[in-house]
Amino acid sequence: MQDYYKMTGQQVREAVNGTAEPLSDSQVQANVEKFGPNELAEEKKKSILRIFLEQFKDFLVIILIAAAIISGALNDLESALVILVVITINAILGTVQTVKAEQSLTALKAMSAPEAKVLRGGRVVQIPSREVTVGDQIFLEAGDFVPADGRLLENAGLKIDESALTGESLGVEKDLAPIEKEAALGDRINMVYSGSFVTYGRGSFLVTSIGMETEVGKIATLLKTTSEKKTPLQINLDNFGKKLSILILIFCAILFGLSVYRGESAGNAFLFAVALAVAAIPEALSSIVTIVLSFGTQKMAKEHAIIRKLQAVEGLGSVSVICSDKTGTLTQNKMTVEDYYVEGRRIPAAEIDTDDPAQMQLLVHSVLCNDSTIDEEKEIGDPTETALIHIASKVGKDYAAIRSDSPRFSEIPFDSDRKLMSTCHQLEGKSLMVTKGAVDVLLKRISHIQEHGKSRSVTDQDRSAIEEQNMEFSRNGLRVLAFAYKEVAENFEPGTEDETDLTFLGLIAMMDPPREESMAAVAECIDAGIKPVMITGDHKITAAAIAKRIGILKDDSEACEGAAIDHMSDEELKSYVEKISVYARVSPEHKIRIVRAWQEKGNIVAMTGDGVNDAPALKQADIGVAMGITGSEVSKDAASMVLTDDNFATIVKAVENGRNIYQNIKHSIQFLLSGNFGAILAVLYASIAALPVPFAPVHLLFINLLTDSLPAIALGLEPHTKDLMKEKPRPSNESILTKSFLTRIGAGGLSIGITTMIAFLIGFHGVFTAAGQGSALLGSTMAFGTLCTARLFHGFNCKSNKPVVFTSKVFNNVYLIAAFFIGLILITAVLTIPGLHEIFKVQTLVLPQLFTVYGLAFINIPVIQLFKLIKIKN
Repeated sequence: MQDYYKMTGQQVREAVNGTAEPLSDSQVQANVEKFGPNELAEEKKKSILRIFLEQFKDFLVIILIAAAIISGALNDLESALVILVVITINAILGTVQTVKAEQSLTALKAMSAPEAKVLRGGRVVQIPSREVTVGDQIFLEAGDFVPADGRLLENAGLKIDESALTGESLGVEKDLAPIEKEAALGDRINMVYSGSFVTYGRGSFLVTSIGMETEVGKIATLLKTTSEKKTPLQINLDNFGKKLSILILIFCAILFGLSVYRGESAGNAFLFAVALAVAAIPEALSSIVTIVLSFGTQKMAKEHAIIRKLQAVEGLGSVSVICSDKTGTLTQNKMTVEDYYVEGRRIPAAEIDTDDPAQMQLLVHSVLCNDSTIDEEKEIGDPTETALIHIASKVGKDYAAIRSDSPRFSEIPFDSDRKLMSTCHQLEGKSLMVTKGAVDVLLKRISHIQEHGKSRSVTDQDRSAIEEQNMEFSRNGLRVLAFAYKEVAENFEPGTEDETDLTFLGLIAMMDPPREESMAAVAECIDAGIKPVMITGDHKITAAAIAKRIGILKDDSEACEGAAIDHMSDEELKSYVEKISVYARVSPEHKIRIVRAWQEKGNIVAMTGDGVNDAPALKQADIGVAMGITGSEVSKDAASMVLTDDNFATIVKAVENGRNIYQNIKHSIQFLLSGNFGAILAVLYASIAALPVPFAPVHLLFINLLTDSLPAIALGLEPHTKDLMKEKPRPSNESILTKSFLTRIGAGGLSIGITTMIAFLIGFHGVFTAAGQGSALLGSTMAFGTLCTARLFHGFNCKSNKPVVFTSKVFNNVYLIAAFFIGLILITAVLTIPGLHEIFKVQTLVLPQLFTVYGLAFINIPVIQLFKLIKIKN
């Protein structure tokens, strides 16, 4: 590709169009056919069928499908049907959630569809930006989006916000002159780029690239070489599923061998082993995780976060490093006046006094020498100029009325070479020329200074005081404008040579301030053991000033520019990143390297961004977070989550949600596994003791389908607590099956298993029968009732790792209470209604037997609560 920025506008037109003339209609048509539409190529979306089939890739699900096939082959169609129904429901839930997330994103992407003003057939017409083609001449004015890349042909004070590409929050002043030497993208001031927008002035450019050939398109292409990362939950559940399945299959193989050894037929022994495997494998786990995560996404959507990838809800809870963009995420993305400097005094914006003549004069002059407007909340113009209008409104002054009272009768527009702007007005019976500009430029042109409402000659001491104040503002990352004036003749038409012999009035310092919530959110991150890192394309001084305000930066040594890491090896960068909290003037490649360095150190990294230049890093990060309001389509497509309020504090809420959701999922898994472990222990004991098998296959399926699923889901919806934000992030390689987790499962399973077998033996030996006659069926019925009810009670044990019986937490989950009573009603109906006995292979229990079942089941609560108490004290 040619370096168009090195050529004149005429040379570029001849190179692109083959002639110095604009495109003819036939050339436009030919170029449209040659280059295609001006839009980014989207990857083909997955069909709903493919999304549905992908839900069956889980190892646990594959084992269950195999169990269903074996059950069907052995004529146990009931078991096969139940298994297939459960895993199909899970797949449907996963599919619905994925499709819903994509639809939410599509709605966001439709928020802006820019059009372009193009020279066609000798006149300027407005067309959809996708119809723009190479060689078109596009006309721009304040508020317009730039629809393609191109070389400027006309320029009248043009300033363009290129933050989508460069990350710089302030507009770039454009120039027509060719650039002879090699220049980086941000320094090609005679070029314009797709995805940016005009903040000031007007001009036109010749389109040199469209669609995927633009700078935006090139970065989109980078995304194809960047791989997405699995969240900790995905990795954990994959590993957990494999280990658990292998363990359960070994158990079932042992039981099968014991049954055959005791003379059971191989067919019956195998059928029961399969039934036990189905009971022991928590096939509802995938469904429960999906349901819990789905509820999490709904909660987060209400808190301004749209989840594109379901597991990102939990993944955010594992984050140990958050790399955040500055503009719009940590800051308001809105230039705001911070200070006035009038008559030698620094005055904070909140303390501006409209009764003070000098302060009021500076305010009026800042509104008059100003081209920006605010129309129905829409700001048009340079951000620094709109900031001047906003401060006037804040102190109760109507900018439109000020301009109406002192109409402009002539002007010298802003020029990037002069760095000045002057306007002439009728003001309080005088004709004044008001001039604003860069402090260093304006100081050279002043001869007087205003003091106590009067003008006097400026001294070297005055100049030093102004320069010193300007330096202090600059060190704090503030952008400073100087204001001066002089009296002129009525209807005076000034030239640039007249911008001399001015009277200095004052300085106005501005910045893009931090969001009010940012400081608290950053502090919460640090308390939660998460390192916040600012990565921005802005200047180091500005970035460091903001970072200090919100608590990210403690010392200036923790800030660096992207160029500092250019020559570092990946190993050097790995040790360097721990010392740095702020990166300024970075490129897309820098962002990817920084994220990757943190990942290689074992961290889970979240990356926020809104520009196209952020997209590759968003995809590289474990959790990519895009901005919904200011974000580009490319960045949204690359992200796991989209913020509809572009707010860093929303990410911290997501971290809290993620931690709570992961904790609740662990409680659900603990509930399922401890109950299943209790059933396995009971069967294992019966086999070793040469007792009849305590459960029929239908018992295990009833428990799995009805009395297990509801409490497990309810535990996943346990109310959230802020306590988890006081803990450090868990290690990225930490398994769900930690020692303490397995201990809790083992204790719960042992307690349930023992009480279940006590119930079996009571029924088997006929303890509560009139004639003392027990039976295998009565023992099986009581064991089934006890196992089922004990698991319902055990749901309350799994609410927390700490004792909860004597706290308000026992009854704070209405879903768990509802699940308990629904399960209790169902099992009681099975045990007492004769019409259900044949279906569920049970016999009617008399009241003493029924109360024995309930009593043995309830014993599990004090036993496990006492176990927790002892464990905490030790």
